[in-house]
Amino acid sequence: MTASRPYLVRAFNEWILDNHCTPYILVDAGVQGVQVPAEHVANGQIVLNISPSAVKGLMIGNSALEFNARFGGVPMQVSVPMVAVLAIYARENGEGMVFGSEPGTPDPDGPGTDSGDGQSQPERPSGKPSLKVVK
Repeated sequence: MTASRPYLVRAFNEWILDNHCTPYILVDAGVQGVQVPAEHVANGQIVLNISPSAVKGLMIGNSALEFNARFGGVPMQVSVPMVAVLAIYARENGEGMVFGSEPGTPDPDGPGTDSGDGQSQPERPSGKPSLKVVK
């Protein structure tokens, strides 16, 4: 099956806009292919306002999210691979969704990577479904 993340991002974006709120996405700026203004990245992440009043030409495809925006008055083409979208939420109330890893997508930390304590992380069981509660 294809990844569910792009479908959920599109649905949550529409839901947030329908409720007259401002959709924000949290992006892992360290993922290969992410094109965002580096000067606004903090702790390897960036929060982007994707509302129609903030961006032009928003395209939420199955592999990437792209739009044009101005940062400090300077226009920029922003491109975010779907695997780099960590969350989408409404600025006004925080309602939205945080994404975990999906089957078939690369783990950002990689299997068996060092957790910082000198021990490597065990690999996750493949094919095991997981669900998250959305409030």
